[in-house]
Amino acid sequence: MNGRPPFLSVALLSAALLAYEICLMHLFAVIHFHHFAYMVISLALLGYGASGSALALGQGWLCRRHRLFYPLLLALFALTAPLCFWLGQEVPFNGLELFWDWRQGLYLAALFLLFMVPFFCGALAIAIALTVYRHEVGRVYGWDLLGAGAGCLAVLALLWRVAPTSLLTAVAGLGLGATALSAFELGLRQRRLVACSALLAVSLVGVAGTILPLRPSPYKPLQQALQVAGTKVEKELSSPFGVLTVVDSPLVPLRHAPGLSLAARGEPPPQKAVFTNGDGLTAITIAAAGRQQLAYLDQMTSALPYHLRPPGKVLLLGLGGGQDVLQARYHRIPAITAVELNPQMVALLRDDYGAYSGGLLSGDDLSVHIGELRDVLRQRGERFDLIQLALVDSFLPSAAGLYALRENYLYTVEALGDYLHHLNPQGMVAISRWLKNPPRDSLKLTATAIAALRQRGVERPGEHLVLIRGWQTATLVVTREPLGEEARGRLEEFCRQRLFDIVYAPGVEEGWANRYNLLTEPTLADGVRALLGSDGGAFIAGYKFAISPASDDRPYFHHFFKWSSLAEILRLRATGGAALMESGYLILVAVFAVALPAALLLIVAPLLLLPREAGGGVAAAGSPLRSGVYFFATGLAFMLIEIATIQKAMPFLHHPVYAVSVVIAAFLIFAGIGSTLSAPLAARVRPEVLVRLAVAMIALCGSLVAILGEEAAALLPQLGLAARAGLTVLAIAPLALCMGMPFPLGLSRLPAGAAGPWAWGINGCASVLGSMTATLVAIHYGFNVVFVLALLLYVLVAASFPVDGGDGRRQAATLSDRAAGPGPG
Repeated sequence: MNGRPPFLSVALLSAALLAYEICLMHLFAVIHFHHFAYMVISLALLGYGASGSALALGQGWLCRRHRLFYPLLLALFALTAPLCFWLGQEVPFNGLELFWDWRQGLYLAALFLLFMVPFFCGALAIAIALTVYRHEVGRVYGWDLLGAGAGCLAVLALLWRVAPTSLLTAVAGLGLGATALSAFELGLRQRRLVACSALLAVSLVGVAGTILPLRPSPYKPLQQALQVAGTKVEKELSSPFGVLTVVDSPLVPLRHAPGLSLAARGEPPPQKAVFTNGDGLTAITIAAAGRQQLAYLDQMTSALPYHLRPPGKVLLLGLGGGQDVLQARYHRIPAITAVELNPQMVALLRDDYGAYSGGLLSGDDLSVHIGELRDVLRQRGERFDLIQLALVDSFLPSAAGLYALRENYLYTVEALGDYLHHLNPQGMVAISRWLKNPPRDSLKLTATAIAALRQRGVERPGEHLVLIRGWQTATLVVTREPLGEEARGRLEEFCRQRLFDIVYAPGVEEGWANRYNLLTEPTLADGVRALLGSDGGAFIAGYKFAISPASDDRPYFHHFFKWSSLAEILRLRATGGAALMESGYLILVAVFAVALPAALLLIVAPLLLLPREAGGGVAAAGSPLRSGVYFFATGLAFMLIEIATIQKAMPFLHHPVYAVSVVIAAFLIFAGIGSTLSAPLAARVRPEVLVRLAVAMIALCGSLVAILGEEAAALLPQLGLAARAGLTVLAIAPLALCMGMPFPLGLSRLPAGAAGPWAWGINGCASVLGSMTATLVAIHYGFNVVFVLALLLYVLVAASFPVDGGDGRRQAATLSDRAAGPGPG
């Protein structure tokens, strides 16, 4: 007997591991781009699978010395977490060159191996605890999940108060705190020395964190801006929404006016640049001396709706630096509503730069709301003359296809339907986007608008659409009522004066489509007319990019990649074709292609290298295939349901930051409770029956979450964020409680020896593959299919519960005997 398990250090370590994962996501978003972080961290998490294989191969040696190796691994995690990040910054990886520079693959492999080390150390420590204290496996695993859930909430709170680099120090501190705690839990003689050493190490890591700077990619817009002589960072704010950086350039003044007409004569007044995570440029404009100084705002494609039908009441999405508000005020709009997701952006304009911008956010004509656009529309129930979404996405990631994996609920068929529903009879929706050639975004947006209009019963959607383009941007206007003759005349005059091309408008000559900003072929105009024709579906199917309308179930508006076009793109690679690759999707496929064989190798290696004798090999409990399927399906299904639930919660909880934090924390905490309860329940119900009951409840609760999640935002529009978070937790609780039981119940069925660590490794590999599988399935088939796939996997879990061998029966009896005793403390 090995005494009481180190529950507290396991929980603290799990909190540190999850905090480290989230911290790396934020740091990589600043240094590179979000989806390169996804790629590196997804591969690094295979450290969980590697830890199981390593322990299966050396469990006798490691577990006999667990009092040495367990705290040592905790300390190694704490020290390698920041060290590997700082070393990783020395690797000259540039993800934008990944598909045409072979060296980037080597740099990527180096990053993967570096970041795998901390996860391997932490996961191996937990695997040792599960193996050594297998008589308490349910409680140990429960504390593991509870700690991870608490870590998720703690990270969200800390990111409001500290920068990601400081959070890295906090992660190391958690790891070293777990090290000191383990010395006391295990009763080590040198526990005071361990505690003092941990305190000293935290201090050193903290000092290093303040000295060593971040090194963002030189290709990020912020780094490029800082190359201009005299530029300096004035202010920096950090939150879960990202790092806001304000830059001033007094010697070479910033002039930010995206899509400005080539015929424009004026220029913007002095501005300060604001970057989000080194990207997403917007500008704060100095208080104008007079209205004429803002005349440049009327020379953009986004100014079109103010000329078609002069609105009286406008809703703007994305406050940014306030340029859209200035544009509305230039056109003398009496009632302006602005919606912004990031509260720090609002605080920046209202407090720090209120005087500089001339009190931009003050005035009776403006009301500002922090939240998500569709939610604000439902809560307020107002109708508007114009709803404007102008260049919400930044240029570089959009052009490189890096948004392909980002769920976006602003450009779905249901979203366009919501916007049209909240318009006055003569109202308009105007959406401005960056131009791409060959056209993708504009065609997909047009197809989505056509689908939304047809859903509303509009038989001739072409009479409700206007699309214009300049040299850099395009603006689509969708009207609730058909465009009249007077508006058509205003449209032509607006574009004639500003040298904009009318890609499409009812009753306008086709010659307008390629008049000023000349292209070899008017491909965009031809595509719009094809979408409006009788064979629109055939055009979408045959087009070289994926332009079918996005939906709330498949909210990947920025996914344009088609496998049928890959060969042609590769042939054009040497002449610029690499820019057509839509690399975000290919990054996911590349990660999956690397992770799948790596995971299979980690799963199969113990089977090949270990003997098949009882107590030593993974086959001692019966069929290794049956056990392998059970634990693989458990890990994969858990991850699929968790990710699908996050997506269902996003419209309800306003923003991905809140949805991810609340959903993951709820799943982990209640799954931890379920794991802890599995032992006392197994004392009353046979484990195989308990697993089947749990799967039945998962099927019932999972179906309810999938169905009600889609309607929750519409049914409960007036609830505040706290109430919505509470309801989300209540909905998830019974589902997660049952999902926490199959893994510890399966472990309890396995014999002592290598089988337990092997199962831990399989579960870890499946979890890594699950996140990628969920995204791939959702892109092509939708999140409802992800839910169905997960529930089918849980049926497989019930059918493949490990068979009882002799030692397995003894372990199950031990589990029941202990559960029948004092119970969880």
